[in-house]
Amino acid sequence: MGASARQGGAILWFTGLSGSGKSTLAAAVGARLTPAVPVEILDGDEIRKQLSADLGYTKEARDTNIRRIGFVARLLARHGVFVIAAAISPYAATRHEVRLLARDEGIPFLEVFLSARLETLVQRDTKGLYKRALAGELLHFTGVSDPYEAPTHPDGIILTDDESVEVSTQKALALLAQYGLVKIPVGDAL
Repeated sequence: MGASARQGGAILWFTGLSGSGKSTLAAAVGARLTPAVPVEILDGDEIRKQLSADLGYTKEARDTNIRRIGFVARLLARHGVFVIAAAISPYAATRHEVRLLARDEGIPFLEVFLSARLETLVQRDTKGLYKRALAGELLHFTGVSDPYEAPTHPDGIILTDDESVEVSTQKALALLAQYGLVKIPVGDAL
């Protein structure tokens, strides 16, 4: 069974370190919402390749990337699309700025922190980027050699290394239901 979403756009913003499960969870939640409402997933890796290929990895470049994702998310949400953004978004002030811009337009915005232990992130990393960063071979790697400012008051926290994708999906849908953005059929409740 799926969840039905309210009419009108909204933004669900997944933030967390590389490998924390943002893209996986975005796809799972999106699949559950798609039958009821148009959904668009703004994946940080894809945005980097397409919309932000001109940017580097300085703080200013990372902030610009997040602002671009926020702009596209608002544009889609204005037209009734339920947007799931899945981007590291390392800096709290920029995430807050994106939230305020959405709320100023009356667009519901929920920030969900996907948390996983470093050991789990290293195990999940098929490209070996964490190992290279921890060895000092890869500079400007968020969470190792560049900062990641974890949310202090997110709308939700999902511990992706302690639960299955299905459980994480149910938690995300329950959070959306709590804020009145979706209705979960009784059989789907946790």
